[in-house]
Amino acid sequence: MALATMEDSPRSPEAKLGMRVEDLWDVQEAQLSPTEKLNACFESIPVSAFPLAPSNQEIEIKSDATLAEAVKILARHNILSAPVVDVDASEDASWIDRYIGIIEFAGIVVWILHQSEPASPRSPSTPPSSASAIAAAANGVTFALELEALGLGSATTTSGNFFEDLTSSELYKNTKVRDIAGTFRWAPFLALERSNSFLTMLLLLSKYKMKSVPVVDLGAGRIDNIITQSAVIHMLAECAGVQWFESWGTKKLSDVGLPLVTSNHIIKVYEDEPVLQAFKLMRKKRVGGVPVMERGGSRAVGNMSLRDVQFLLTAPEIYHDYRAITVKDFLTAVRSYIEKNKNAFPMSSEFITCKMDCTIKELIQILDQEKIHRVYVVDDDGNLQGLITLRDIISRLVHEPRGYFGDFFDGVLPLPANSRV
Repeated sequence: MALATMEDSPRSPEAKLGMRVEDLWDVQEAQLSPTEKLNACFESIPVSAFPLAPSNQEIEIKSDATLAEAVKILARHNILSAPVVDVDASEDASWIDRYIGIIEFAGIVVWILHQSEPASPRSPSTPPSSASAIAAAANGVTFALELEALGLGSATTTSGNFFEDLTSSELYKNTKVRDIAGTFRWAPFLALERSNSFLTMLLLLSKYKMKSVPVVDLGAGRIDNIITQSAVIHMLAECAGVQWFESWGTKKLSDVGLPLVTSNHIIKVYEDEPVLQAFKLMRKKRVGGVPVMERGGSRAVGNMSLRDVQFLLTAPEIYHDYRAITVKDFLTAVRSYIEKNKNAFPMSSEFITCKMDCTIKELIQILDQEKIHRVYVVDDDGNLQGLITLRDIISRLVHEPRGYFGDFFDGVLPLPANSRV
């Protein structure tokens, strides 16, 4: 395949960006290594140049919206998270006063799971103003008691109609988005200015483990764009044919130190485990997805990710016939639901794999085409050898120079004391 030249017409805004990097690459000092050249190129491009997210990605949720309303907004626009606007902020508020944080599908479900667990009354991490106390005041009962009444006594006894009952409960309809601020998976609201560099953005999405980075217009005090790990992977996929990308992308996984997570460090679940127990394990281990294993076998039969929790809230009826929802039941129901609603859910629900001789370029194309966040590395017999995520790939593209961020993180809106990200 012939490599693209600057005279070629870019096929997309992302491809145009790739050619801009190529332009900068050509004027870098000859003694720099390829990685140093890429760093220099990305440091020279402001994040304002990144293509704007689709209009449905600019959705904001008001802090006084209920959990039910927030879920409907996320589902209607087919997005997994959105910034939350403080309804009490003044019209001329700065961006850091205007936005509370980012709310996610996963955050709502994980919060529910957290509230269902017994907490020590003497625990210093559970102050009277915690989300559970606020929810109790708003609903007249403690969250744990109402969840117990709905049937969530423990992760092992959850019936198939639990989430159907939950989504029709007054608790779910009355609890406000602002009531769950500061609890599990409520992300710190760290945003970039339009003048910040691509390198800063790429490092935040990789080394600093942010799933998405808002870009703010300081003058307007509002979010101008939201750049996700998936959007960066799509940009890289669109750079196919450009020389700098081809020289990097044609390397084998092992040439760039992938996979970072090897088989003996992969967190796994078994298909006969209760699904909520599996989600709790993911929360405890702070991982976004896990392979699903056959009991007694060494091969994976599926993948379950935190983004799949959206179906517990948006389509609870698909589990109605199960006495207890196991991981296998969950995957079967989700696969069937996605198959029937392909237009609404373009992402794959299958277990996607690659081999160790796969190239970076091939892996990027798989992730972009399948709209997935992780690929499992397997041997010729299908046994797991490793795991590669979007973040892993971005981390191989750039590196953080010594002292690069300086005091960048000073003044970032702090996490509440009882939060976990």
